[in-house]
Amino acid sequence: MRNTARWAMTLGLTATAVCGPLSGAALADPGQAPTALYAPSALVLTVGHGESAVAATPERAVTLTCFPKASGTHPVAGSACAQLRGVGGDIRALTAGEGAFCTKQYDPVVVTVDGVWQGQRVSYERTFSNECVKNAHGSGVFAF
Repeated sequence: MRNTARWAMTLGLTATAVCGPLSGAALADPGQAPTALYAPSALVLTVGHGESAVAATPERAVTLTCFPKASGTHPVAGSACAQLRGVGGDIRALTAGEGAFCTKQYDPVVVTVDGVWQGQRVSYERTFSNECVKNAHGSGVFAF
């Protein structure tokens, strides 16, 4: 049941992130046609405590849209989009920032990212040993 609820929430947030920017298109000036039907960079990010996304209940979820401008419910959307552009959208390439000092305490935190980046489907899951380690990786992207 947990997995079903997670997928339902992820799909709902993905639909909101992808279709939200299109909602104003019907009210736009008829001379301005949208350049695409879908926002090519719209993501849903979740975080929860546990060993894997299947075992963890999402505690927080945010949306992140990076085209045509940074937006969504992500608290630092601008820097998160800039960081993702810096690694070409490859979330696995995000590394820990220098000067981050974390304890060796094991309290697993799992992050998932689902959606579209520049027209390509994205599905990412990573388990960090604790919250500090998560925050050190992708400081802008995972800061929610």
